[in-house]
Amino acid sequence: MTAYPMHPGARPRPDAPPPALVVVAHGSRDPRAPATALRLLERVRALRPGLPVRLGHIELNAPLLPGTLDELAASGAGSAVLVPLLFGRGHHVTRDIPDAAAAAPLPTRVAAPLGAHPLLVDALHARLTEAGWQAPADAGERSSSAVVLAAAGSRAPASRADTERIAALLAARLGVPVAPAYASAAAPTVPEAVRALAARGRTRVAVASCFTAPGRFAAECADAAPGTVSDPLGTHPAMARLLLHRYDQALRTAAPVAGPAALATA
Repeated sequence: MTAYPMHPGARPRPDAPPPALVVVAHGSRDPRAPATALRLLERVRALRPGLPVRLGHIELNAPLLPGTLDELAASGAGSAVLVPLLFGRGHHVTRDIPDAAAAAPLPTRVAAPLGAHPLLVDALHARLTEAGWQAPADAGERSSSAVVLAAAGSRAPASRADTERIAALLAARLGVPVAPAYASAAAPTVPEAVRALAARGRTRVAVASCFTAPGRFAAECADAAPGTVSDPLGTHPAMARLLLHRYDQALRTAAPVAGPAALATA
């Protein structure tokens, strides 16, 4: 397991609690999504005992992110790091989460989204293997094999670029082409990506689900898969390690933002 130690300069004083890690999930009407997020937080706590870990949703589920930040401030927490449980730099990452940080009643840092990282590829590869994906046995099988990386989608070019980088990393791991596809807001869709691959002679196609939890988008992409399709990444151990990596990275590199309530009490 790869360790990602905190930079010495980012460590809190020995007598002070560390900044709270607030995992920021999107929210879903599927009750399995918040339940999955809570189980993932338990994995994070097991890896970093003593670290305050909280959940905040952008929409649809309680607790909403502002409520989580209010609760932390009321409990006496000194600061927080908001870590998006999101894969790319879409509107939620570039606007909604920074806006929540700016309005927070305590100093906060905003971490990078999960993004293209070897730990994410570990989780994607493991889920594909669990679903039955096997490496091509020979050159002929390799030439007919490919994977579609199914993601939620965004109108933001930066988010699509992030998905493309994830696909490139997964392709390097698998040794076969990986085509990004989207459930909404971007093209191609999963069926379109499968047809494009088939036109190139890639008929042995699996779908890798780049979703954090079960929900409508994950189900729609799975239904469109021609064969093997992996489960959402959920509580895979690499996901918990990646959240902690983004937390540590933010402590090293991100300047804290003091919201108006925090400034009023400073």
